[in-house]
Amino acid sequence: MRGKVVFGIVWVSLVAAPLAAAAQAPAKAESVLALVGGRLIDGYGGPPLENSVIVVRGNRIEAVGRQGEVAVPPEARVISTEGHTVLPGLMDMHVHLMIVGHADYDHWFRTYRDRWREVIMPIAARELLLAGVTTVRDVGAPLEDILAVRERIARGEIPGPRVIASGPFLQKKAPPLEAEFCWEVHGAEDARAKTKRLIDAGVDMIKVIDQDQMTLEELKAIVETAHAAGLHVTAHAHRNEEIRQGVRAGVDSIEHTGLATQPGYPDDVLAMVRERNATLYWCPTIEGLYLYPYTVDEFPERLDDPRLKSDLPPAIYEDVRRSLEHPERMAYFQLVRRRVPTLAQKFQQMRSTGVTLITGTDSGIPMNFHFDSTWRELDTFVRLGVSPMDAIRAATFWPAKLLKRDDLGTVAPGKLADIIVVDGDPLRSMEALRHVVHVIKDGVVYK
Repeated sequence: MRGKVVFGIVWVSLVAAPLAAAAQAPAKAESVLALVGGRLIDGYGGPPLENSVIVVRGNRIEAVGRQGEVAVPPEARVISTEGHTVLPGLMDMHVHLMIVGHADYDHWFRTYRDRWREVIMPIAARELLLAGVTTVRDVGAPLEDILAVRERIARGEIPGPRVIASGPFLQKKAPPLEAEFCWEVHGAEDARAKTKRLIDAGVDMIKVIDQDQMTLEELKAIVETAHAAGLHVTAHAHRNEEIRQGVRAGVDSIEHTGLATQPGYPDDVLAMVRERNATLYWCPTIEGLYLYPYTVDEFPERLDDPRLKSDLPPAIYEDVRRSLEHPERMAYFQLVRRRVPTLAQKFQQMRSTGVTLITGTDSGIPMNFHFDSTWRELDTFVRLGVSPMDAIRAATFWPAKLLKRDDLGTVAPGKLADIIVVDGDPLRSMEALRHVVHVIKDGVVYK
C-alpha cells in the first residue's frame, strides 16, 4: 500500500501538475511563422513544390510559394525545413482515445474507467499529435469524457489533435460492461430520441454499429435526425448485411474491411456501394489486421517500443505489456490468420467501386498504438496498390471533404495552419511519416 501511495504522489507531481500548469497557460499560435526550404506536398495531388516557403500568421496560412518568390516577414520565427518534406497535418478518421493497446477489453473497462478522462485520453491524444496527426475522429467513447477532452484540447490546455467526437455508439444490444458508451436503441422513436440527445450534447458526428440487427426504420431515424442537424453518420462494415443496411439508410461512411473470412464481397454489395460512390466514404482500418502476423511472426520486439513505456504511468504500462505477452492466445485475434489472405481481394474490390478512400487506424485496439498507427495504415495502402500521393490525400484532402472542413487538409493561403515536417520522402517510402520533425496545429508549434 505504501508503494501505491508513493507511486500516486510521484504520478501527480510528474503528470498532474504539468497538466494543471498547462491549463493556466493555454498553447498559443506564433504571431508570425515561416517554414523555409523544404519540399511541399500540399494535399491537392499535384507535383511537390521544391524549396518551399510557407508563411503563417496567427493560426492561418498567409502565403505559399518558392524561396525567392515569397518574402519571409522580418518578424517571423523561421523554421528551416531544408532536406525534409512538408505536408498538411494528417487526419486519422478512426481512433479510440480511451484504449491504448491492452489485449483484454473487459479488464481494461473494469480497471481503468475512472482514469480515461484525466490520464488515458490525454496520453493517447498527445501520442497522436506528436506522430503528426492533427485531426481525428474519435468513434466511440463515454459522452462526457470525450467532450471534456475535446474541449481541453481546443482550449490549448492539453496537447492533442482536433477531435471530431461521436460519443457513444448507437446499436441494438450493448454488452453490460460497454453500456456507457454503447447506447441501445429500441424502435424508431427511441433511435431518434437518442440521436437527438447526442446532438444536443454537442457531438460532431453519429456512429452506429451492428446496424444489421436494427430495423431499417430505426437506422433511417438515426440518419435522418443526424443529417437534419448537419452531422454525418458512420457505420460498421464488418458484415455484408451491415453494409447493405447502412447504404440503404444513407450513412455517409463505412468502417473496416470485412470481419468474415469469406474471400470477397458479394456482387450486390459492390453494386450498392458503386451506386453511392459519389457520396460514400470508406475507412478500411486494415493495418490492425496485418499487424498481428507481422508482430507475432516477424518483429515481436515492436511491443517493447520505448514510447509505450515512457508515455504510460508505470503500473498501466506493466499491465498493458503483460496483456500482450501471448498474442497468439488472444480471443481478439482468433480469426485473423484466416482473414488476412482475404484482405487484398476485399481491398481491391471496394476500391474498384470508386468509393472514396479515407485513412483510419482503429488505433487503441490490441497492439495498435496511437504513436505508431497512422503511417503504418498508409504504408499498407501503398503495398496494396494505392499510389503514395493518393494515400497521402486519403489522410489529408479527403477526410477534410467528409468533415466539410474546407479550412483543413491542404496547405494553401487562408487554410488553418496544420502542417507537419518529416525526415524523408513519403512518395518513395511511407515510413518517412514515422520520422516527424515538426508538428504545427492551428498555428501552434508542438514539436
